[in-house]
Amino acid sequence: MSSRGKALSVLTVSTLAFTVCFMVWMMFGVIGIPIRKTLGLNATEFGLLTAMPVLTGSLVRVPLGVWTDRFGGRIVMMGTLLACVVPIWLMSYATQYWQFLVLGLFVGLAGGVFSVGTPYVARWFPKHQQGFAMGVFGAGNSGAAVNKFVAPALIVAFGWAVVPQVYAAIMLGVAVLFWFGSASDPSHLVASKTSWGEQLKTLKDPRVLKYCQYYSIVFGGYVGLSLWMVQYYVGEYGLDIRWAALLAACFSLPGGVLRAIGGYLSDKHGAHQVTWWVLWVSWICLFLLSYPQTDFSITTVNGVRSFHIGLNVYGFTALMFTLGIAFAFGKASVFKYISDDYPGNIGAISGVVGLAGGLGGFVLPILFGVLLDLTGVRSSAFMLLYGVVWVSLIWMYFTEVRSRDVLRGNAT
Repeated sequence: MSSRGKALSVLTVSTLAFTVCFMVWMMFGVIGIPIRKTLGLNATEFGLLTAMPVLTGSLVRVPLGVWTDRFGGRIVMMGTLLACVVPIWLMSYATQYWQFLVLGLFVGLAGGVFSVGTPYVARWFPKHQQGFAMGVFGAGNSGAAVNKFVAPALIVAFGWAVVPQVYAAIMLGVAVLFWFGSASDPSHLVASKTSWGEQLKTLKDPRVLKYCQYYSIVFGGYVGLSLWMVQYYVGEYGLDIRWAALLAACFSLPGGVLRAIGGYLSDKHGAHQVTWWVLWVSWICLFLLSYPQTDFSITTVNGVRSFHIGLNVYGFTALMFTLGIAFAFGKASVFKYISDDYPGNIGAISGVVGLAGGLGGFVLPILFGVLLDLTGVRSSAFMLLYGVVWVSLIWMYFTEVRSRDVLRGNAT
């Protein structure tokens, strides 16, 4: 097979593997709903349940990224896929809350595949195509949407316990396909004896810290909302789990699939411009989504009149669809920054930035639950994200925009 053929084959099987891993990683966002009902969990406990796999998937990103640089993406990816099969299967036998939490930690290994596939795929392509290649691979985030199509159907037909069993079988099958469809190139290995602690010292680089902040929004926010939206639709609009999951996929699907377009735009226009406009679109959407359902009365010359202000299910879904597109472009543009600024250290830097994004995805569902328990206002989740986006906009303005024309991509 030619070098180009190998590159395309690696990209295809890696994207497939990442899609399945993300589907598994987001599993609790759907099966957590019947589990919550069975165990009588409050919103905070439900948030912790959905977030547990995200914690492990975040923490392992740094070592997996380092190992990918040293040993190659093929062997590290294969090992990670196989390590997830047994914990996924055992999930169907859990009966107590602590059992779900512990198994969730092991299932979370699937989320670490991102920091393996990103440098593995990128090194098979020339620099001017790396943004697009990483975007295609990152489109595996659409596994969150696949989960919302598959899991509800299985739950309704057979019960939630069947879902982990089916997912374990799919994971094993994909591992076999990946091994036969992937390839390795010794020239892609990075000869380095840098420890994990030394890799984490890259956080002292202001650029890395800033990219971590961006990614905690576009990826962490995507993960957090993907886990939270099904139950949000059920609670806010009274939908059953199938319709709730279908509408929630309107956010998850574009948030994953369109990442490739974000990579193309970042290659063409630069990471700076794409990220700047992503943050502004996100800010507008989150401002509108933050407004809670409100009833109020005013005294007029004709007497007291009552009004209702709030998003209906159609307006809410349209805004979530737009936010998903913005997050998709932003996830690609952040990693274009990394491939431009750290071409010889993509694995380690992407692991650190991925860790930050993953930790955002871990913390957010818990905070969503805490805010809901404290305030009783479901849209408080969007209020929180709105404030975080404000921080990034201000940071980006003072560190990049003032010295760069983001419309043309030229330094001033």
